[in-house]
Amino acid sequence: MMTTKETLARLYNDYTKKYVNKIIASIFLSMIVAAATSSIAWLLDPAIKKIFLEKDQKLIWIIPLAIIIAFSAKGISLYLAKVIMIGVAEDIKKNIQKDMISSLVKADTSIIDNKHTGKFISNLTYDTSLIVNLVSTALLNLFKDTITLIGLLTVMFYQNWKLSLIAIIMIPLASLAAKTLGKRISKVTTEAQIKSGELNKHLMEIFKNHKLIKIFQKETFEVNRTDVFLNSLKEKAKKINIVFTRASPIMEVLTGIMIALLIFYSGKLIVDDQLAINNFFSFLAAMMLAYQPVRSLATLNLSISTGLSAAKRIIPIIDTKNEIVEIETKKGLEIKNCDIKFENCNFKYGTSENTVLHNLNMNIVGGKMTALVGYTGAGKSSIINLLPRFYDCQKGDIKIDGQSIYDISIYDLRKNISIVTQDITLFDDTIKNNILYANQNASDEEVEIVAKNSFSKDFINKLPEQYDTIIGENGVRLSGGEKQRISIARAMLKKTPIILLDEATSSLDAETESKIQNAMEILTENKTTIVIAHRLSTILNAHKIFVVDKGNIVAEGNHKELIENSEIYKNFYQKQVKQN
Repeated sequence: MMTTKETLARLYNDYTKKYVNKIIASIFLSMIVAAATSSIAWLLDPAIKKIFLEKDQKLIWIIPLAIIIAFSAKGISLYLAKVIMIGVAEDIKKNIQKDMISSLVKADTSIIDNKHTGKFISNLTYDTSLIVNLVSTALLNLFKDTITLIGLLTVMFYQNWKLSLIAIIMIPLASLAAKTLGKRISKVTTEAQIKSGELNKHLMEIFKNHKLIKIFQKETFEVNRTDVFLNSLKEKAKKINIVFTRASPIMEVLTGIMIALLIFYSGKLIVDDQLAINNFFSFLAAMMLAYQPVRSLATLNLSISTGLSAAKRIIPIIDTKNEIVEIETKKGLEIKNCDIKFENCNFKYGTSENTVLHNLNMNIVGGKMTALVGYTGAGKSSIINLLPRFYDCQKGDIKIDGQSIYDISIYDLRKNISIVTQDITLFDDTIKNNILYANQNASDEEVEIVAKNSFSKDFINKLPEQYDTIIGENGVRLSGGEKQRISIARAMLKKTPIILLDEATSSLDAETESKIQNAMEILTENKTTIVIAHRLSTILNAHKIFVVDKGNIVAEGNHKELIENSEIYKNFYQKQVKQN
């Protein structure tokens, strides 16, 4: 965990430093606010003395006009200072969010898998809003109220230094109260952020699984469960606001005691002719105007504490260290035959003690289809994930045309790989833009060609907006087969020499599977293809089939050879023949 000093230094150097000129402009405007506020209090001295006591006819116009000018200068300067700081705060918020997104997008797959996306969203929204408050409100008030308080104290000491000494006793008392409350607010804010993340996580799961909720008739259950999350967050929010509000009665009591003492003592001074009435009213005005900056500064620690707590949660996300990184002497991938070789690969996920792949060795011939067959959990998907370096094996090597994937550029490696999975991922955008995601420089003609080759063109042309049809969140407005064909079209447009197919044709009707199979043949023609399929009918013509069991390659060969030599493969085949 970063210290407060380190957090402040980081916020300044990375996000605030570039806006120093604007902050200085805001400070200058704050000085005008302070001068105007102080002059309002001081003007009561000549106003009472010259107008009410001495009845000066000239000053009866000048002093009211000066008061109008002072209030106008204060209002305009305060407005401009706030506008500047709001702009700075929003810029800082945007930059922090951009850095967070950049870090998360580039983060290792394992990092994203280990934390629910709802918590990241809470960091992006809830925590950054606290930092905005730290910069736009707390930073401005720190300068404005400090300078204003100094100006008003100057007026107070000018009018009567004895009364001023009594008045300033309040400042350390208020600061002590604020420090105590600040420790409490920091803890409660962190707890509130955790609850906010839990609520976001729960809501995302509700929206994602709304059909499941309906079919199992769990609407009431989910409403009640959500109420628990909402109630928990509500209680934390109440605590935060109560802690903030707690400062108010403390300040009121301190102010009441101070005013009572001042009136008592000033009354004695006036009776003894040691204090003129005009000096008293000017002093009283300065003291009353000082109440707001003193109160603001006393509670400022609370805003600073919440903002710094948020920054301490956000900065570690921005500083996330990836294990899968580019090496300094990165090389480009030189494709020749596109042969792939797995050499003694051992792999396990994160801190898990269970090894998923054991000394895995595979030779995959370039330009041909290679299939992986095995029970669920055998390690097939893990093999697929290792090739584009979504994960790295703990031991062993993977080579493409004799080049270790760990010695070449990650960008260049992934540029040569396309993936089509059963768990299709599409964006809430047009069909055209989803296909173009593979190559945003492709022409409309190229998009139509891959749509035709993926057997997508027919259903696209029947849609109301055709290629410009918005398909909804993750393609919710399309059928499973249609989404898969869009995914194939996208892979076609990328035109890569390596194709990874992860259970790409399961759970489809016969007609749709036939279309997808034809699309797959076009996609994988003369490409190095690694396919996982539960339906063996899709891989009967594969050049080589590897049988994976408990992280080991237990058999390899073509369909005919495995029927004769592999009990696991034979059992798979016989079960599917019976089902058909």
